[in-house]
Amino acid sequence: MNPSTAQAEVLVDELVRNGVHEVVLSPGSRNAPLSLALHHAMRVGRVRLHVRVDERSAGFLALGLAARSGRPVVVVCTSGTAAANLHPAVSEAWHAGVPLIVLTADRPPDLRAAGANQTIDQHHLYGTAVRWFDELAVAEHRTGQNAYWRTQICRARHASGAGQRRRGPVQLNVPLREPLVPDGDSDWCESLQGRSDGGPWTHLGAAEQPGSALTSVRSPRGVMLLADDHDDEAARWAQRLGWPVLAETGGVGLGGANAVVAGMWLLALPGFLDAHRPEQVVCVGRPTVFRQVQRLLADRGVEVLLVHGDSGWPAPAHEVREVAQTLGSADVAADPEWLAAWQRADRAARAALDAALESEDWASGPVVACEVLDALPPEALFVSGSSNPTRDVALAARHRPDVTVHRNRGAAGIDGTVSTAVGAALAHGGPTYALLGDLTFLHDSNGLLLGPAEWRPDLTMVVFNDDGGGIFSLLEQGGPEHRESFERVFGTPHGTDLAALCAAHGIEHVAAHRHSDLAEALRFRPGLRVVEVRSDRARLRGLHDRLHAAVSAAVLGAVGGPERSE
Repeated sequence: MNPSTAQAEVLVDELVRNGVHEVVLSPGSRNAPLSLALHHAMRVGRVRLHVRVDERSAGFLALGLAARSGRPVVVVCTSGTAAANLHPAVSEAWHAGVPLIVLTADRPPDLRAAGANQTIDQHHLYGTAVRWFDELAVAEHRTGQNAYWRTQICRARHASGAGQRRRGPVQLNVPLREPLVPDGDSDWCESLQGRSDGGPWTHLGAAEQPGSALTSVRSPRGVMLLADDHDDEAARWAQRLGWPVLAETGGVGLGGANAVVAGMWLLALPGFLDAHRPEQVVCVGRPTVFRQVQRLLADRGVEVLLVHGDSGWPAPAHEVREVAQTLGSADVAADPEWLAAWQRADRAARAALDAALESEDWASGPVVACEVLDALPPEALFVSGSSNPTRDVALAARHRPDVTVHRNRGAAGIDGTVSTAVGAALAHGGPTYALLGDLTFLHDSNGLLLGPAEWRPDLTMVVFNDDGGGIFSLLEQGGPEHRESFERVFGTPHGTDLAALCAAHGIEHVAAHRHSDLAEALRFRPGLRVVEVRSDRARLRGLHDRLHAAVSAAVLGAVGGPERSE
C-alpha cells in the first residue's frame, strides 16, 4: 500500500470513530486519496457524503449541517485556491461557534519550494478564524504513523469543541505525495487498525471547567435579549425575574410567557424607550442585525451583562459589566408593572402592524415575511437570509414559538446562504423554508448545483426579488441626496431571469404573482424548489416610514412617552 492511501484510510476511519457522520467533499487531484477513502466509507454506510464542485458552497453546506446538528462536520478540498475558497465559511463558523473540521490537501514541502502547480501557502491559511491548526508530516512507509495520524484527528475533533460550550472550526493541512491512488497492494509495515472497542484513539474529557454564571443581576427592571438561537432556559429565567424577553428574530422561535414579539420595534421608538429604559440588559449570544440593539447595549445608563462563550464578546461602547457562560440564578423580586408595560406596548405594536400591513401591497417584504411565517408547519426549520429578510421577519411581528430559526449571523454576510439552507435542511430532516433576497440568492446560486447522486432536502426557498440591494434603500445612502449615485453602486440592479437559472440547474421554480399564488406555493411538498416573488424596490423606504409612524402612534397612545412614565 502506498503511504498516501494508507494515511487517507486511517484519517477517515478515525474521523468516524470520533463521531463524524457528515462529510462534504470538493473534487480535486491532490485530495484524491481522501476522496477515495471517503467514497468507500460512504459505500459501507459509515458516513453520509456530499459532493460539491464549488468549495465556497461546500464550506457553507458543511456549516449548515454542523450548525443544525451540533455535531462536527468535515469539509475536504484539494490544494491551492480551492482551500482559500473555504475561508468565508470558516469565518462564519468561527464567529457563530460552529464545529467544522477542514481538511486541506496540499503538496509536500519540496514541491511547494519548487513552485508546483496549484500551490499556495496553506499554513495558517485562515488566520485567527480557527481554534487550532496543524499540518501532518508527509506520510512515509515506516512504523509509528498509525498512532500519530489517529492522535491528530482526535486533537482536531477535540479542538473543534464538539460537545463543549464553545465550538468552532479547525484546519488540518494534509500534504500528500504521489502516487495518489491505490496501487492494489494491501501490505503495510504495521497494523492500521484503530482501537478494538471501535472508539476514538484517545478519549478526551471536556476542555472547559463548568461554566461561570452571572453574579451581577440585581434589578427588577431588566430586559432579556436573545441574539442567538432561542433558549428555553433563558425564557424561564426571565419569567422568574419578570423581565420581558426580546429576540432579533421577533417572535419566530420565541417561547415563554414573557415573550415580547415586537421587541425590535419598541427598541427603535425613543418615545417609548425614554420612559421604559431598562436598568440592566442580559444579552445571550452575539447581536448583529439591528442598530437599535447596538444603541441599547452602548447606552451608558444601561448595565450590560452578557452570556457568551469566549473572549470575543460584543461590547458596544466597551461598557459591558459582566461576561459569563451561563445565566445561573438570581434573587430579584419581580416588578409586575414593568413587564405589564412592555406587554401592553407589544400588543399595541402588533395590532398597529396588522392594520398597517393590511393596507399595503402584498408584494412587500414585511407582508411576504408574514405570509411565509404563517405558512410554516409546526416544528419546521426556518432559514432567514441576511439584509432585508432578517429584518422583515423581526419587524413583521408574527409569533411562531413552534419554529426553529437559523441565520448566518456570525459574520453576517450574504455569501453561502443557499448552501447553508440546503445543509441545515438536510440536518433538520423535515420541512424547511428559507426567505432570501435576490442578491443573496444569486451570490450563492452555485448552491443549486446538485449532482444526480446528491442528497436533496425538503426545502422551499422563497426569493424576494426586488432587482437589487433593497437594504441600502433604508440606510443613509438611500436618502434623496444620493439619488444620482445610488442605483449604480448600491442598488445594483441585475435583471437576472431566476426561472431560467433554476431551469439550468433542474430546480423547480414557481412565480408568485399574487397572494393566492404564494399561499399555494407555500403548501409543503417534499423536495427542493424556489418560489419567486417580484417587487418594486423604489417603494421600500416609504413603506418602512409608514409602518414606523403607525407603530409609534399606537405604542405611545397605549403606554405613553416620557411625560407618561409608568
